[in-house]
Amino acid sequence: MSVLMEFAIFPTDKGESVSAYVARVLRVIRESGHPHQLTAMGTIVETETMAEATELLNRAYAALAEDCNRVYAAAKFDVRAGPPGRLEAKVRAVEEKIGL
Repeated sequence: MSVLMEFAIFPTDKGESVSAYVARVLRVIRESGHPHQLTAMGTIVETETMAEATELLNRAYAALAEDCNRVYAAAKFDVRAGPPGRLEAKVRAVEEKIGL
């Protein structure tokens, strides 16, 4: 199974720039060992199970909850039977079709 989770999570009570808090979340993701891709609007992570994806989301929240009183989170999931590797394969499939 392959679970792609695209999510954004950040505090809303820490001012205009929250990059230091996003960096905290990214450390949690990197430590998980799951393939991931940081984007300007969120992060995409690939796991093998839904439980792994939601556990990672919980750990990301915990990294912020220790000193943030209000946290915003949004997540989208694409779950598909079959082998992992879709994080890169989906992008590659589109690029091949447009000649990149």
